[in-house]
Formats: sequence, structure tokens, C-alpha cells
Amino acid sequence: MTTAVESELRRQELARFLRSRRERITPEQVGLPIAGRRRTPGLRREEVAQLAGVGVTWYTWLEQGRDINASEQVLQAIARTLRLDPHEHTHLFRLAGAPEPERVKDCLVITPSMELMLRKLEPYPVVVRNARCDLLAYNRGYTWLMGDVDAIPYEDRNTLVQCLLNPEWRKRMLDWETNIPRVIASFRAAMADHVAEPAWKQLVKRLKAESPLFAELWPHHDVNSEPIRTKRYLHPDVGLLQFNFTYLYYGRRSEITMSTYTPADEETAAKLPLFFD
Repeated sequence: MTTAVESELRRQELARFLRSRRERITPEQVGLPIAGRRRTPGLRREEVAQLAGVGVTWYTWLEQGRDINASEQVLQAIARTLRLDPHEHTHLFRLAGAPEPERVKDCLVITPSMELMLRKLEPYPVVVRNARCDLLAYNRGYTWLMGDVDAIPYEDRNTLVQCLLNPEWRKRMLDWETNIPRVIASFRAAMADHVAEPAWKQLVKRLKAESPLFAELWPHHDVNSEPIRTKRYLHPDVGLLQFNFTYLYYGRRSEITMSTYTPADEETAAKLPLFFD
């Protein structure tokens, strides 16, 4: 049974979560005009309320951690407005004390334009991830490179989980031993903005329990925000592949990135598959 103290803590965490997500969305991303200088980053409370179709006072109370009940319809509208990914979407419902919605595989932040880019860039592998390393979208080129991603349980579609716990991924990544410490250090750097979020803490707890290497490296507190620009892979059918990486961010303050793998040499380009719609 939830105590009054637990309910209060949950409401305060919900308030912080909503503010952090509101501040990362720019007016341009939701089609709002920029009028004059803005004192705070991201959207204003009244803008979120307007876009979600809820009262300004009611939404303000929600961000203030007041003891009010939010319906599933309202929470869904707020999730769409704040462009929450599936993990954040579930987190919102948990903090609001609402029944968790069924997991939606089509991420709310993946727009039709992004889906078109994923298809048009084939056969180049392309993947969309959030700061937590969750796989939000990918194309056929990425599945060809890494294996049957669709077969991975949805809750395990996380590049850090797969790199550390999936032997098939490890076999394909030639520089695994060199790159994985940098990946873990990058994850720790990103976690600085999410230290209080249960989804992040749960992922760390899982990796410490299931990956001896992660358990060994995590206490070192190494951080690295410099992305890896070139990677080598060993494909079971075509052998050695070398790719250069381009990282495209969804917005100025967005943590959603689209990573494009382009061939680093002619040999790799010649080995890429042909896809026919």
C-alpha cells in the first residue's frame, strides 16, 4: 500500500520529470513562432497546456507536484506534446500513479520525415537512439549489419545491453574491447542529467548484475562525451566492414540522435546489400 510520504515523493519526481522534458522541447519543434526573447529554455507551461489541450492551471499544478489525478487521455496528450519516447512514456504513467499503457513499439518521437530518411538512406545502416542507448528506430541496413534486431525483446533493445550481454553483437564488433569502455564512459556522462530517474538506475543495476565488465568499470567513474567516429565490423556473410559515423541530433537540446553508418572504403561499399521494396 502506498503511503502518504511515498505519494508525495512520487508527485515531486513527476514534477521534476515534466519540467525537464518541457525544457528540452523548442518552440520550433512543435511549430510555434518565436516572439521575443525567452527567459527560460524550452516551452512555457501555457504552451504545453495549449498543445496538450488541458487547462493551464491544471498543468501548472501537475508540475508543482500537487495532489491531483490525471486521466490516461490527459497523460497520453502530455506524452505526445513532450515527445516522450516509449521508456519515458511508461515512466510518466508510473509517476502519475496511472495504469501503465501497453508498450507502443512505434516511438512517439519518430516522425514520418525521420522514417522516410531511414528508408531512403538504405543500404547504409541507420539507427535512432536516446541518451539511455535505447533503440527507437532502425532501418534494414542496420538489421543486416547487427542481426535480427526485430527478434530482440522490446525491453532489451538497448545498444549498451546488447553490446555487453549479446555474444552475437560482440562477435560482430571487431574493436569491442577497445570501444566498450568508451561506450560505458559516454553513458555515465549522459547519466549526469538523469541520476534520479528510475529507468536509468534500473539499467545500471541490471548491467552491474549481469555484466562483469560493466561492474568492474562503472566504479571508475570514467566519463567521455566524444563519440566514436569509425568502427569495424565482422559480418558473418561478407567479412570485414568499416564505417564512418555521422550523428544527427533531433533538436538543439534533444537527446535523440540519428546515427548514420557510411562506408569508410570502397570494399565496404561494394559489400552492402541491395534492398527491393
